[in-house]
Amino acid sequence: MPATPSAPTPAAWHVLAADQLASVLGTAPEQGLSAVEARKRLESHGPNRLQEQRRTSPWMLLLEQFKDVLILILLFAAGLSAVLGHEVEAAAIAVIVLFSVILGFIQEFRAEKAIAALRKLSAPTATVLRGGEEIEIPAEELVPGDVILLAAGDRVPADGRLTVSVSVHADEAVLTGESLPVQKNTDALAEEKLPLGDRRNMVYAGTIVTYGRGRAIVTGTGMRTEMGAIAGMLQDVETGQTPLQKQLDRIGKALAKAGVAIVAVISILGFLRGQPLLDVFIFGIALAVAVVPEALPAVVTISLAIGVQRMAKRNALVRRLPAVETLGSTTVICSDKTGTLTKDEMTVRRVFVGGALYDVTGEGYAPAGGFRLDGRDVDPAPALLDLLRAGTLASDAHLVHLEGDGWDIKGDPTEGAFVVAAAKAGLRKNELEKAAPRIGEIPFTSETKRMTTLHRTEGGTVAFAKGAPEMLLPSCTAIRTSDGDRPLDPALRETLLRQTQRMAQDALRVLAVAEKKTDAVEQAAEGLTLLGLVGMIDPPRPEAKDAVARCREAGIRTVMITGDHPETASAIASELGILRGDVRTGAQLDATDQADLEKNVDNIDVYARVSPAHKLSIVTALQKRGHVVAMTGDGVNDAPALKKADIGVAMGITGTDVTKEAAAMTLTDDNFASIVAAVEEGRAIFGNIKKYLMYLLSSNVGEISLMTAATLLGLPLPLSAVQILYVNLATDGLPALALAFDPPEGDLMRRRPRDAHRGIFSRPVVILMLAGGLWTMAATLILFLWARTSGRGTDEAMTMTFVALVLIQFFNAYVFRSDHAPIIRGMFRNRWLNLAIFWEVLLLVAVVYVPFLQRPFGTFALTGTDWAVVVGAAFTIVPALEGVKWFVRRGSFGELR
Repeated sequence: MPATPSAPTPAAWHVLAADQLASVLGTAPEQGLSAVEARKRLESHGPNRLQEQRRTSPWMLLLEQFKDVLILILLFAAGLSAVLGHEVEAAAIAVIVLFSVILGFIQEFRAEKAIAALRKLSAPTATVLRGGEEIEIPAEELVPGDVILLAAGDRVPADGRLTVSVSVHADEAVLTGESLPVQKNTDALAEEKLPLGDRRNMVYAGTIVTYGRGRAIVTGTGMRTEMGAIAGMLQDVETGQTPLQKQLDRIGKALAKAGVAIVAVISILGFLRGQPLLDVFIFGIALAVAVVPEALPAVVTISLAIGVQRMAKRNALVRRLPAVETLGSTTVICSDKTGTLTKDEMTVRRVFVGGALYDVTGEGYAPAGGFRLDGRDVDPAPALLDLLRAGTLASDAHLVHLEGDGWDIKGDPTEGAFVVAAAKAGLRKNELEKAAPRIGEIPFTSETKRMTTLHRTEGGTVAFAKGAPEMLLPSCTAIRTSDGDRPLDPALRETLLRQTQRMAQDALRVLAVAEKKTDAVEQAAEGLTLLGLVGMIDPPRPEAKDAVARCREAGIRTVMITGDHPETASAIASELGILRGDVRTGAQLDATDQADLEKNVDNIDVYARVSPAHKLSIVTALQKRGHVVAMTGDGVNDAPALKKADIGVAMGITGTDVTKEAAAMTLTDDNFASIVAAVEEGRAIFGNIKKYLMYLLSSNVGEISLMTAATLLGLPLPLSAVQILYVNLATDGLPALALAFDPPEGDLMRRRPRDAHRGIFSRPVVILMLAGGLWTMAATLILFLWARTSGRGTDEAMTMTFVALVLIQFFNAYVFRSDHAPIIRGMFRNRWLNLAIFWEVLLLVAVVYVPFLQRPFGTFALTGTDWAVVVGAAFTIVPALEGVKWFVRRGSFGELR
């Protein structure tokens, strides 16, 4: 046999007739490949499995944690402190660095498993024809040209072109997002560039055959399948840094430059003034350590970890800590429709029977709900019961009660919708089948578009049929009404046509149900009595509409991206309040370039009939427009876009392993509303990190300004190196960590998303921070001058300055709990901060009064008058900063956030 092409083109197989395909692939549809030829092709094409991306070794992951600029500065400072005899400071810095490095390593070690999870979707075995014999082989041994046999319940082991299809239906939701199984046939298609969901003569690896049986010639294996193409995209997608990571890198570099410059200036001036070189060097190191916020990595990690714990309680599991912060700056949520915004459970919404239009309540597969007529709850009429009984008996699906309160369907989702609707009317399928056992059937086919079953009942043998209205109505000669059966005249046919059109306009899938008393199922092709019309849909989640509204209030836009039909997508999007702009299909995206998409992406709310490559393009276009994009999804088709997005959100219940591994966050309840809760936590986390930075950098500005001013004025240094280190530890320690536990502010979800590109430091924040630092410098410098000129010794003056500086930082911790709200608003809500300040005050008193601590810290026992002056000077920071906040609230310094 001739060898297969070395690089099959999956997009072209569906346009070939079956005999042409067999010729191209060098196979025989009735015989398959010989064992010898199969071995040759296996050597040529390789095994039918996905290539695994090369992983970074654990040691390399650990070493990469030390590439952070701030971590390197801290390690350098710790090493110098240890060499110079400041073991306590060195140990404290080393412990904090180690803590941050270990947590970062653990998070990254668990990441990048998407390809491994994708491989689990491969079928373990496959039934093939080899040399005319039907045998079962490991799926890895399949090659292009093999003839595979498929039956209901099988997972398709490779991409293939169907040559035989007996009512084959395939669930392709993992690839296309299509909520219903797709009916397959063997006809060649005219268009070459068709979306996956419209290639009705193809089957794809990883999808499931839900109904029927068939044969297919394998056209692609391993990485040359559609699943392999997705795996390749996952390997190629690069994940960028989060906004917070970028800003902290910039802060680290800026602090490093500033620290080097300031330390150099003060050290040179000290040396020129005749101070010993060793003292100057030690003092310079102390200042360098003061400039660098060594608790920053720990505070950020702890803040994010706390957010992870809070989010877990709200049904969101986070795999990568920085993703928590990214959610807080999200401006667009790109959501898959099926299973995310909808329940992925076909549900009967309307029934037209006996001249009346019933609304059916309840969502999904749970048999809870009822029937409404003209807005009132009603009991099912006899004609409605007849329709539901017939539709259920003409179905193969069964309703299954899961553990707890869950329900599911075994079988076709459309048939499942009939079974659930009947259960709402008190009709149980098992009881119906006992009362009317099936004795014959004509399966659903693409030609007849109906299914007919024959049943033995107490009133005789009856055939029940369900199918597309356009196919079933012409076979009906009568219609059941509340007054009995009557002839189906043209006027009634017109009424039925209008009802069908109205349901279809609302994106409902419409089926007709009919019956006929007959002894042979073949005689049910005509002369049927129409029982009514049923409209069904995969309904929106009840809580999704409110979640979309909350997102809008928070300034976040929701965009629907789905592989489903545009009419269905538009109807669901309108019902949820998403659709306010345009709708685009995958074919329209193919007809335009990326530049056009980027130009119009802000006006498009719904994308339908899209492929994985389209989803990547959409996310990329939004990101280029400056948006921070969150992408939700549950199918394999969502995985590349989840990885490309600023934050990927997977569904925990219906989501595949692939999406969970590619995503940064997983929703344990598959609830779109949980994303809103996650956004709130993300904003709170970023707010707490900003509070810490304002507090700490304001304190550092105060310390450095004090030392610089004293040096420039030719004064003795107001603090010793050890005192500077203590102030640094006191402010960077427990009070700073306590701000990570600060409760969120009340208006978080009424604010617009912050600009991720602007950074943490808006103009009001910088002004508030500088004002705090400069006021600290002025208050402590004046206090130092006053103490020296009022007859107090140098040790007492330095002690008063030291204590005042520490107390100012404690007051700052409360002031900086908000960059705009008054300090009195919930001042003591953070109990961890209260405990931290109380503990630090006790330590400060010990440093001042305990004799064996006075010598190393150079402190002096203060009098009551000294304390009054010190506390008074320190407290002045509160009205000073509250005054700045007042100007901030008035908008005097520009936009608040």
